[in-house]
Amino acid sequence: MDKPEKSEDRYDSKNAILSIYAGAGGADAQDWAEMLLRMYLRYAKKKGWPAQVLQIKAGKEAGIKNATLEIRTASAYGILKNEAGVHRLVRLSPFKAAKIRHTSFALVEILPEIEETETTIKPEDLRIDTYRASGPGGQYVNVTESAVRLTHLPTGLVAACQSERSQGENKKRALKLLYTKLYQYLSVKKEEERIKLRGERPSAEWGSQIRSYVLHPYKMVKDHRTGVKSSEPERVLDGELDKFIK
Repeated sequence: MDKPEKSEDRYDSKNAILSIYAGAGGADAQDWAEMLLRMYLRYAKKKGWPAQVLQIKAGKEAGIKNATLEIRTASAYGILKNEAGVHRLVRLSPFKAAKIRHTSFALVEILPEIEETETTIKPEDLRIDTYRASGPGGQYVNVTESAVRLTHLPTGLVAACQSERSQGENKKRALKLLYTKLYQYLSVKKEEERIKLRGERPSAEWGSQIRSYVLHPYKMVKDHRTGVKSSEPERVLDGELDKFIK
């Protein structure tokens, strides 16, 4: 199977905004989303890349519903853009008393960080909400200071940040994230540009996965686009992704 082409484009040199969304599977899927978050944070740490969780929404029973992190290094977007897609986990569910085999899905989205000069947001088009970040997620973000949520009224796009110590810094980072989301939103009107920036956004369910991580009844990680495999899923989930990200 041919390796997905990493075409050069003008965004490849940008920092990366990586978002993870739990898909079908309830508590198992939310736990899986958190496992992926840890995997990418560990990968960035091993590479020596600064990475920071900008926002995180905890799951009701376990794990996370979604999270967004920023990875800052030269060509982060170009390196990571092919991670976008559905990731599938097969294991014995830790949330089922019968210990049955369970399949979970999560969607990974990669966007290039966009500068404010590349698009425009009018002050009157913004709604600013502040709130105190609290609850699960403390290992990833600051949970004691005020968080900021920005809503772009014409499009309904939302960006939030709870990682900084001050409300002002959270607002600044949330605004930068909103610029990225708005630029991508406007770009998707052009099919070719949409595919370059984000790729198809399939539903996080069976049949649409780009990579499978199997912990039971055997151990294997397989990229369904390239055919690259590893028989050590624990090491992959601990951030050893060089075999899959080249």
